Amino acid sequence: MTILLSTLNARYTHASLGLRYLLANMGELRELTRLQEFVIGAKTADVVERLLAHQPRIIGFGVYIWNVEETTRVVALLKRIAPQVSIVLGGPEVSYEVAEQPIVQLADYLVTGWGDVTFPQLCRQLLHGPKPLMKIHAGVQPPLDQIRLPYADYSDRDIAHRTLYVEASRGCPFKCEFCLSSLDKTAWPFDLDAFLAELEALHARGARLFKFVDRTFNLNIKSSLKIMQFFLDKLAAQPDDPVFAHFEVVPDHLPDALKQAIQLFPPGTLQFEIGIQSFNPEVQSVISRKQNNDKSADNIRWLREHSHAHLHVDLIAGLPGEDLDSFAQGFDRLVALAPHEIQFGILKRLRGTPIIRHTDAYGLIFDPYPPYTILATDCIDFATMQRLVRFARYWDLVANSGRFANTLPAILGGAPFANFMMLSDWLYAHTDATHRIALDKLAALVAQWLRSRGMAADRAAALIDSDYAGQAHKGRVKTAANAEATPQRQARHLAA
Repeated sequence: MTILLSTLNARYTHASLGLRYLLANMGELRELTRLQEFVIGAKTADVVERLLAHQPRIIGFGVYIWNVEETTRVVALLKRIAPQVSIVLGGPEVSYEVAEQPIVQLADYLVTGWGDVTFPQLCRQLLHGPKPLMKIHAGVQPPLDQIRLPYADYSDRDIAHRTLYVEASRGCPFKCEFCLSSLDKTAWPFDLDAFLAELEALHARGARLFKFVDRTFNLNIKSSLKIMQFFLDKLAAQPDDPVFAHFEVVPDHLPDALKQAIQLFPPGTLQFEIGIQSFNPEVQSVISRKQNNDKSADNIRWLREHSHAHLHVDLIAGLPGEDLDSFAQGFDRLVALAPHEIQFGILKRLRGTPIIRHTDAYGLIFDPYPPYTILATDCIDFATMQRLVRFARYWDLVANSGRFANTLPAILGGAPFANFMMLSDWLYAHTDATHRIALDKLAALVAQWLRSRGMAADRAAALIDSDYAGQAHKGRVKTAANAEATPQRQARHLAA
C-alpha cells in the first residue's frame, strides 16, 4: 500500500464523501490507494497503529471543524513514529487562515480548497518526482464534467449501515456571512443524467437512504423535479421497500410545480432542511442574507399542512445585532409554523467566513478552540449565551427527538421560548448536566417540572405515558410504517 486516505468522522454512520471523491479521481494511482475511516473518540495510538499497518508512503487527511483537534494529535504522533511518511492535509478547516494552525505546521503538505485534481497531482510528484518545493498547494477547480463521480466507492457495508451523501451540484450563489459557501461565486451543477445513473446504480445495490449535500437543492426547479421524480418512481415501483431522501432547500422558493411533486411523497420518505437562521430583517442585512420572511413562513406552513415532508428548520443564536428578545420572537414565530424539528444552532466562526468582519462593531467573542462557538456579543452576555447553549441541548433531547411529542405543547404553552427557557434552567439546576441523561430520568424530570408549574400529577403522568419517553422503559414503543427505511427521529415523529 502506498497512499492512504483517512479522516475521523463525527459518527460511524457518516461516510466521507470528500475522501471518496479523491479515491475516484486518483487515476493510475487508484490501485495504490486505500480508504480508511475512523470515528472521533478513537484512541490516537490505535488510529496511528492501524494506519501504519499498511506501510503507507503518503497519508492524506480530511480535516474538519469537528475533528481537527484529534487529527492534530494523530499527525503529531505519526511524525514522531514514522517521519518518513508524507502527511498531506485537506478540507475546509485547513483551507483558510493556515499559518496559525498547529496541524498545518506539523504536516508536510496542504491542499486548500478543491482537492479532486490537485491531490492526485501532488501524490504523483511525491512518488515519482520532482518533489514539490512548496508546502501549500491551492486546489484547482476543474469543470465538473472532468471529475469522476465517487458513488461506486460506497461499499456494500456503507450501503447497508450508513447514510449515503450525494450531491447534484456544488457551490452556492448566496452570501450568508456565517457560511463557507458564501465564498463561492455560484452553484455548479453536475451532469444530471450521469448523476441519476449513479443513483440508479446505488439503488440497485440496495441503497435506500440518500442525503443531498447541495446547499440549494431547489435553486433550479427543472433539475429538482427530475431528481424528485427519480425517487417517486422508486417509491411507486417498490412501495414496500421505500427510499428516504434528504434535501436542503431555499425557504422562499417553492413554486407550484415543486409543491405538486412534494405532495406525492408518502410519509417517512422525504425530509427538508430549511435554513431560516433569523427572522430579523436588520440582522439578515448585516450578515448579507437575502430572504423573504413572509414567503418563507408561508412555504413552511404549506409544507406542514399539505405534505408529508419531515421539516428540519434551522435558527442560529448569537448572530451580530440580534438580542435575546429578537431571537425569542423568531423562535416563537417558527414554533407557530410547527416544523417537526427546530435545529437551534449557536453561531460558529468557521475559518475563512466573512462573519469575522463584524467582530469589533458587534462585540463578537468566539471560543479560540474548535468549534469556535460564539461566547458573547454586545447584545448577549456570556452567562445568557451559556443558557442558550443549554436550551439548544435540552431542546434537542425533548423536542427534536420526537420522544415528548404529546407533552411538548403543554411545556411550551402560549410563550414557547420563555417557557422552554424556564424548563431548561430548571433541568440544569436539578441535574447539572446536559448530556448522558437517561430517558426514564428525563421523562420523570419533565413530569416533575410540569407538576411544579401547577399541572395535576395524574395529567402529567398521563401525558408522559402517552409519549415515546413514557413507553420506552415499559417496552410499549410504537413503530411507524416504513420504520426500517425512515431514520429514527422521523419514525418517532410519525408514530406520535
